[in-house]
Amino acid sequence: MWGRRSLLQALCIVVAVAQPALAAEPVGQAVVIKTEVTGQSGPIEVDSSVHRNERIKTSPSGLGQFLFRDGTKLAVGWGSSVVIDKYVFDDSQSVKKLTIRAAKGTFRWVSGNSNSSAYQILTPAGTIGVRGTAFDFYVGPDGTTAVVLLNGAARFCGPGGCRQLQQRCDCVVAKPNGNMSAARRVDPSILDTLGNPRALPFLSGNQRLSGGIGMIGGCNMASAAPERKDRKPPPPAITPVPQRQDPPQRRAEPKKERPNKPDMPHHDKPHHDRPHHDRPDHDRPHHDKPDRPDKHDGHDDHDRTGHHNQHHGNDRDHQEHDRDHDGDRDHDKDRHHNRRDGFNHNR
Repeated sequence: MWGRRSLLQALCIVVAVAQPALAAEPVGQAVVIKTEVTGQSGPIEVDSSVHRNERIKTSPSGLGQFLFRDGTKLAVGWGSSVVIDKYVFDDSQSVKKLTIRAAKGTFRWVSGNSNSSAYQILTPAGTIGVRGTAFDFYVGPDGTTAVVLLNGAARFCGPGGCRQLQQRCDCVVAKPNGNMSAARRVDPSILDTLGNPRALPFLSGNQRLSGGIGMIGGCNMASAAPERKDRKPPPPAITPVPQRQDPPQRRAEPKKERPNKPDMPHHDKPHHDRPHHDRPDHDRPHHDKPDRPDKHDGHDDHDRTGHHNQHHGNDRDHQEHDRDHDGDRDHDKDRHHNRRDGFNHNR
């Protein structure tokens, strides 16, 4: 019997110890969620709280932006996994300790109101020490880590030593075995070095961030941006077939109205309105007259001469006929006079 009591007491102690962990105080909240982002309790949505020791994961196309209580901002890009390892409160505006452990993926960090010594980021290849700054970092599947400084200053320390990042766009690449590059200005060739064209998507523009955290970046990486796989490619541009354009048409000028002329009778029409075939021979142009041959044969002369003589003969006949007619009239007059004279004589 006592054994059962002891067992129940033990269970109560376990539950009491585990309850504070389950009811951990939230340390921040999600402000932007795209596609799929999950936490300890399942999918994370906008305004959802994040807690200490909570692991945040994103899908291959997921994106989450988080705001911590001291103003620190953390963007978690596609295919990433990160744990909020330590979060020690100082007051409502700052923290004594904020440590995150990045296992893989792409991230952007912007420090908040706490002292720079309070921040620490752990990667498989080393530790990023924050000096009040903003930077992007990438952790590959094999633990290879790249850090690109955007503002302020940072330091990366690993098995092979430490590198200082002091100028904007300075970059360092480190491997878990201790190999580490010198700090140099980042360029698109870093994507080949990392063996992943999707690395550092916030610099290349493959993933867009919202708010003030998205205004930081650049470093001339946008020219090397690969095609985003989380978006459907745009349809191919269709080149419009040039349409044949008709030449501009001249505007038709309005016709001027002519005053109506009264119709003239046919006999009143001027001479020049007569058809060409009604004109007399003397009105015809010179080129319309038939050409006369220079030489005439005797037959034509004879015909013309005979015709001329015949014409004159006819004229003489007409004259003689007129004289005869006049003579007949005179004879009639004389006879009539004689009759009158005889009549008067007989009386």
